[in-house]
Formats: sequence, structure tokens, C-alpha cells
Amino acid sequence: MAVLRDYTALSFDVYGTLIDWESGMVNGLRPLTDRLDNGMSDNAVLEMHARNESGAQAQTPGRRYPELLATVYRRCAEELRLEVDWEECERYGASVPDWPAFPDSADSLAYLKQHYRMIVLSNVDNRSFAGAAKKLGIAWDGVFTAEDVGSYKPDQRNFDYLLAGIAQLGIERAQLLHTAESMFHDHVPARANGLDNAWIYRRHDKQGFGATMDPGDLADTTFRFNSLIEMAEAHENARS
Repeated sequence: MAVLRDYTALSFDVYGTLIDWESGMVNGLRPLTDRLDNGMSDNAVLEMHARNESGAQAQTPGRRYPELLATVYRRCAEELRLEVDWEECERYGASVPDWPAFPDSADSLAYLKQHYRMIVLSNVDNRSFAGAAKKLGIAWDGVFTAEDVGSYKPDQRNFDYLLAGIAQLGIERAQLLHTAESMFHDHVPARANGLDNAWIYRRHDKQGFGATMDPGDLADTTFRFNSLIEMAEAHENARS
């Protein structure tokens, strides 16, 4: 049975795992949803966003995330039969650096950084990630973004890029634990690439998959935690 001390490096999804992107999305779409007579549940908003974001990422994989999100905002408006101007769409796309971190992210990362090399594999652009990095507070050993790769997870190119990146850092595949919330974007392709994985199941007390598409069958997980602090505490308890 694998234990957390078996690994020397962690690769992280950021948005949904370390940054509370669902709050950022729900709040960012309020200029649309507040115009509806009957409103929308948060889950309905997130599922609408997931459909439109996944479609946009598949159709324009080389587009930077802020511009892609502006398109997602417009498509959500069209789905809701609401009129918007492009400036409003762009404001949403520019909001990513302001999305909040989960309360446990910074402290947990600071602890894990003492024991692992820390790598990012994120579906955003470099400028947006810089906003997250200020909130997360650690020095990363490697940062690989969708802007670097030219595609979005779960595309195989993103995991090829990760594997090539860790090889350059002298990290073997068996030494890496991929750590993420999204089954669709991360765990299904990570397992297909032979990576062990830690599911940070932020949505454990909610129904559905929120801002990610339904992956179909769930991927196997090497570890499962409901928060990042649970993972850090499990590592600390194993040490003691």
C-alpha cells in the first residue's frame, strides 16, 4: 500500500483544488444571473459554465484563459437569452487573479513544501496564475500552464508536458503524486498516464461535479482527502 512518504514531488491542479474557482465563477456570473426572474442555483450556474468552458477549450485550445472566459461569459448569456456587450465579457475574463484561495491552501502548501518538490499543472495563463501564486505563498519548483502547453487539460499534451517537465527536474514518474480535485481534468488522464494521485475532494458534501464536466466513470485514487489540510495532517501523522 502506498504511503505519502513514498513520493518526492507533488504536482497540483490549482483552480478547484487550491483556489476556490466555484465561488469566483458564481460571483463573476452574477451580472447575468441577477437579471433572471427566477434566479439559478449555484450548481446550475456551475454546470452551465462547465458546458461552455469545456466546449470553448476544445474548440480554441490555444486561446489564453482570460479571452476564453470572456467567450464563456458570452455563451452563458446567450444560453440565458440575455444581451451583453464584449466589455462585460472581458471583465469576467480578467477576474481570475481575484478568485479566492481556499482557507487551508496557503498553510498546507507551506507544510508540504518542507517535504516535497512542488509543481503546478494549471488550466490558466501565466498572468492569471501569478495572481493565485501571491495568495498561495510558496516558491514553486515548476509551473506549467495551459498557455505554455497550448492546450487545456484533460488533453494528453498537458500531461506529456508535465512528464517532460519533471524529467528535466530529475523527478521520476513513480516519485510524483498528482494532487487535484477534478476527476475530468486531472484524475482520469493522470491515471491513464500511470501517475499515482491524491483526490482533494472539495465537493464531498455537494452533489454533482460543479464546474467540471462529468467524467463518466470515476478514476481510481491512490489517496483521497476532503481538504488539503487533511492531506498535510496525514503526512504529519505518518511521520510521528
